[in-house]
Order: sequence, then structure tokens, then C-alpha cells
Amino acid sequence: YDLTRQLHGKIMKRGLEHENTVLNATITGYSECGCIEDAKRVFDSSDGCRDLVTWNSMLAAYLEHNLEEYGFNIFLEMVKQRLEMDAYTLSSVISACFEDTQQILGKSLHALVIKKGLDEVTQISNALVSMYLKSNSRNVEDALKIFERINPKDLVSWNTILTGLSQNGLSENALRLFQNIHLDHLVTDQYTFAVVLRSCSDLATLQLGRQIHVLVVKSGFEGNEYVASALIFMYSKCGIIEDAWESFESSHKETSVTWNSIMFSYAQHGQGKFALDLFYLMTERRIKLDHVTFVAALTACSHI
Repeated sequence: YDLTRQLHGKIMKRGLEHENTVLNATITGYSECGCIEDAKRVFDSSDGCRDLVTWNSMLAAYLEHNLEEYGFNIFLEMVKQRLEMDAYTLSSVISACFEDTQQILGKSLHALVIKKGLDEVTQISNALVSMYLKSNSRNVEDALKIFERINPKDLVSWNTILTGLSQNGLSENALRLFQNIHLDHLVTDQYTFAVVLRSCSDLATLQLGRQIHVLVVKSGFEGNEYVASALIFMYSKCGIIEDAWESFESSHKETSVTWNSIMFSYAQHGQGKFALDLFYLMTERRIKLDHVTFVAALTACSHI
């Protein structure tokens, strides 16, 4: 933060504060430091020399800090000023409409997208799919209809629909879709594998879980903490704690993610003492603990 303020001071001394590229970078810089008030002050002082990126930068600042109402106000001001919005503007504000109270705004934005002829833009369609899936399970059909029409579908499209289906208790549908990805030889990443392994956990489908584990190894994602965590949960849910431990051992073990998963697994298998030993080992290795770590440790205590 101090460095950002120093740079801002130097920018003002040279009279460059209203030069668009510098102005936009300053707003983003303050936002990334968590200083929304400073970002807004810079934005407010730029009246008359803002471009679309300036508005998008302020919109992003609010949305990234979970200040959706302020973000919506910025968006409404853009509408009032009849600014020509781009895919980034629309996808950002659509992605923020996930509460039930924001459903009307979300559907209005969907109508605006269609009116502007932007419903075939993949980035916007991905945001619409995410919005309908996050809001509630009643909108899954709407999300699937939009997803079917996306052309071309990118990795974000696939990961968004897979995650949404899994979170809405439609793990079987998620796994069927994943098979389409695999059959079409489409590129997958760590997020794809993590979500399909979670779906395997939900259904306790060991055979398919093992097949996906082979793909994970072939793709080089076995060490990734989120994939390893999903593997641990999957094997634990299927009752094979030894394979859960092997997945933990294959991970990088640099953050609490995999440690938390293996602690929960041993606790839920009635081996609370071993789970607590892992907790103490974490502290010895100076792994940063989080709230999930303490929940896992307390769960372990109740299984001793």
C-alpha cells in the first residue's frame, strides 16, 4: 500500500494522473491493496477523462471485494450515461448476480445481452450459466440451455457447468458431461479434475474415481493441492483410507488444503488420534493453519 501511495504521489507531481493508462492502473493498484476508498477517490477525481477501462476497473474493484451493491450502482451509472459496454463489463456484473434478491437484475441483464446481440459471446454466456447455476436449482434448465448454445465452448464453459451441476446435487449429470469432454479429447485442467472427483465422492463411485485418477496422473496434476484434496475425499468416501493417504503423500503439502482433507478423512474413519498427530505435524512444519484446520482438529477430538 505504501509503495502504491508513493507511486501515486510521483504520478501527480508529473501531472500524469489523468492519463488513461496511468489512471486505470492506479485504480487497480489501490484495489489490489484492499484500499477501495482510495480507488474510489481516484475514480471520482477523473471525471471528464474516463474511458471504458476506467469504469470497468472501478466495477471490478467493487465486485472483487464483495461490494456488489456499489458495483451495481457503478453499472447503473454506466447505463445512465449510455456508455458502450464490452464483454468484460457485462460478464463481470452478471457474475455478481447470484443472490435470490438479484434474480430480477440478472434476468434483465440477460435480456440486455440478447438485445445487444452479445448472447453468442462465450465470455458472457459463461457468466450467464454461472449466474443461473449459483442462484438456485430451479434455474438449472436455463443454465443448460445457454450452455448447449455456447459455440465455441472454452475450458471455462465446461468447468462452470460441471461445478454448477455438482453443487446442485446433479453429480451424475456432471460425470456424464465429463465423459463428453474426455471423448472429444478436449483440454482439461486442475479445476475440471477437482470437480469431477468431488462428483465421484458424492456418488461414492470408486471405479470411475480410479479411472479419473489415472487421467490425473497422465495429465501431471497429481501434485496439485485441489486435485489431491479431491482424490483424498473420493477415496475416503469410498472407504479406502490407504489410497487417500497415498494421494496425500503424492501432493506438494505446501498449504493447509490437503492437510485438512486428510485430517477429516482419518477422523471420519475413527482414527482421531492419527488425525491429531497430523495437526501437530502441521504446526511443526509451519504450515499456515486456517479455520478449516481447526474444525478438522475438533472433529478428530470427537473421534478419539
